Amino acid sequence: MKQEAVSQHQAQDGADGAPGGEPLCCNSTDACCHGGAKMAVLAYSLGKREINQHFTIRNAKLISIVVVVVLLVFHTASRYYGGGNSCEWLLSRGRYLGENVWQPYGCMMHKYKSIEAKTCLSEKRVAFVGDSRIRQLFYSFIKIIDPERREDGNKDFLWHPEANNSMKERLTSWTHEGSTKPDVVILGAATWSIKLRGGSSETLLQYKTNLTAIAVHLEKLADHGEVYWVLQDPVNEEVLSENRKMITNQQLELYNEAAVGVLNGSKRNSRSRVKLLAASRQAALETITQSDDGLHLPESTRNVGAMILMNSVCNKLLRPIDGSCCQTLPPPNHLQKLSACFFLGSALVLLVLHVLGNNRHRRPVPSDVESLEEKKPTTAAAPLGPKAPFQALCRMGLIMSYFYLCDRADVFMKEQKFYTHSTFFIPFIYIFVLGVFYNENSKETKLLNREQTDEWKGWMQLVILIYHISGASAFIPVYMHVRVLVAAYLFQTGYGHFSFFWLKGDFGLYRVCQVLFRLNFLVLVLCMVMNRPYQFYYFVPLVTFWFVVIYVTLALWPQILQKKANSSGLWHFGVLAKLLGLLLFICIFAFSQAFFERIFSVWPISKLFELDGSVHEWWFRWKLDRFAVIHGMVFAFIYLVLQKCQVLSEGKGEALFSAKISNLLLFLSVVSFITYSVWASSCKTKTECNEMHPYISVVQILAFILIRNIPGYARSIYSSFFAWFGKISLELFICQYHIWLAADTKGILVLIPGSPSLNIMVSTFIFVCVAHEISLITNDLAQVVIPKDSVSLLKRLGAVGLFSLVVLLLASGSQPTPGA
Repeated sequence: MKQEAVSQHQAQDGADGAPGGEPLCCNSTDACCHGGAKMAVLAYSLGKREINQHFTIRNAKLISIVVVVVLLVFHTASRYYGGGNSCEWLLSRGRYLGENVWQPYGCMMHKYKSIEAKTCLSEKRVAFVGDSRIRQLFYSFIKIIDPERREDGNKDFLWHPEANNSMKERLTSWTHEGSTKPDVVILGAATWSIKLRGGSSETLLQYKTNLTAIAVHLEKLADHGEVYWVLQDPVNEEVLSENRKMITNQQLELYNEAAVGVLNGSKRNSRSRVKLLAASRQAALETITQSDDGLHLPESTRNVGAMILMNSVCNKLLRPIDGSCCQTLPPPNHLQKLSACFFLGSALVLLVLHVLGNNRHRRPVPSDVESLEEKKPTTAAAPLGPKAPFQALCRMGLIMSYFYLCDRADVFMKEQKFYTHSTFFIPFIYIFVLGVFYNENSKETKLLNREQTDEWKGWMQLVILIYHISGASAFIPVYMHVRVLVAAYLFQTGYGHFSFFWLKGDFGLYRVCQVLFRLNFLVLVLCMVMNRPYQFYYFVPLVTFWFVVIYVTLALWPQILQKKANSSGLWHFGVLAKLLGLLLFICIFAFSQAFFERIFSVWPISKLFELDGSVHEWWFRWKLDRFAVIHGMVFAFIYLVLQKCQVLSEGKGEALFSAKISNLLLFLSVVSFITYSVWASSCKTKTECNEMHPYISVVQILAFILIRNIPGYARSIYSSFFAWFGKISLELFICQYHIWLAADTKGILVLIPGSPSLNIMVSTFIFVCVAHEISLITNDLAQVVIPKDSVSLLKRLGAVGLFSLVVLLLASGSQPTPGA
């Protein structure tokens, strides 16, 4: 059936920056990823009210609040009564995520590079004291600092294979006044005592006596610097030489127990800061069979011990964001304190209104997001009562408290990501099976209708979430396909905003402020609460920038709308001229990085685009998908013109074109889609592929659109599962930074230690509930903050400008240092 004009819903498709809503950007174990998929199903079912009439998304949020409170009490009590901290966890226990990848219990271990190690240890004197095993640990430690193992006068190994008078005299010499003391001492010994004396019980008693005397001097050295006693690693008894057969794991356990008893005893008596390094021993339990001689550890295991020591010594100094072990928390800055006061003030106002009994205006809280129509500026909504904005701010304050506790307070644990093919592809397949299972008939059958674009955003968002939590950026083929998903979101941004302006012609200030508020509200709050620059949440600056560019391009004289173009076909050439001018603008900016960075380094706009004092990251993000938005605009223009000319058949069950043309386009689309995937899978380096990406990503995007829309039956159905997540896609993308992932996306949040599957299920459940609630809060506040009256709106914009200036001045002295 031919279509005379586009429907009203398509005119609103770009209302929040992409078709059907807001745009979006864009370890784990297999069981962990399955758990996340299962909780996604539960969240969707709640949103659709498919469980029962009592267990709705609102009740799910109440359950999530109870779970958070219980977890908060549990973790706080564990820290307080258990006496554990991340430094003790780092040194005491952990597990292998994969070959040579060590995961300390409850915290993240940074992989130090040579330049970082040199910066940390440049003024520190480090001494290793012990036998051949300690010497090997010393070599691995030096290799981190300098892979070529050049001599360093401040890093010494001293041969003292037994805990005897010789070792005691060395330590005593460092404790004398005026002597040069090492800043870090790493020592350990036992195997020589066992070997020389046949593992006799008398030797063990003498070892305890000697170590007790040595502990006194260790305590004195610990007052000056850091002291580590390395517990004995296991041996592979089967391959030990004959003269080492007496060194058994049973003997080593007895000596370790003796060392722990003596040194822990000294801690209780004099509060010594001597630290026990036991984690390397735990790592060795899994790799000792790879030892050549049965005594000395394989190099990979020694490297784990050396990296643990490096993290223990340097994390507190360099504060790497992906090294949460042994880090102390910085105090809240001015912006964070101001944010807390603002939310507390909102709670106080709400309390006063409640006490005064101002209950004349009530508004029910929506139980789900069945339609994004409630998110559109043009949608009629019930007027909010005087308490509603403060209720929304109080809810937002509670949510921001959870954000802070997850990723800024030392309450919950964090772990590293680790990629395997199974951790990405198994949940990927699982999610898509669920998406196909939950399908419904579309209300409309037009190309890229509202339900279809919500579905598109939803499955892309879920893929990106799996990509992030599995650490799949390490696998180039997956990385390149996810880059296409990011480009597809920007494509939707261009398509949606162009469609809106072309059909509606609404270039008013109210419309602009509505879009900007909905895109930026959550990010701006997080910038203050989490002490991160605006550019850190890179996709929101990106879509905000492109919305402004699209607006300026189409709003500039002459404003060409569909109505004007219908009167004369020549106006279509005017639109093409504008698009050509935009393309020229993009090419000029992309031609010179120096020119680009000069433009965006001008104050105050530099504050919006700088990350760690540079706009280089903004340049990289902008350049990578620089043509995606104009591709979407051109596609929207061609589609709307073809639709107006009644070239397309968009009736239910009808193919988009004639049978011959449809089959040809489908064939070309499938070939193009597969060809791109083959090319992406053959990429050698990210740099090489990223150079080609801006020019060819549109091939797979267009191929997907045609495959999804040419067959009439494909346009007639959609996945309600994916569409539900698509309606809160922006919130999901932003919230994952701090309450699903951790350490600013570098790690994974651990709410339930020791059970990866249960942990990801619980954290995903809370994460989805929070994202959904923030979506509702944003809708409520948008009605209050952005009034339709022009005079009131201008006054509020002036107040916002003044407030922004104050924030910029405060932020100039409170931004985190690079790597913090």
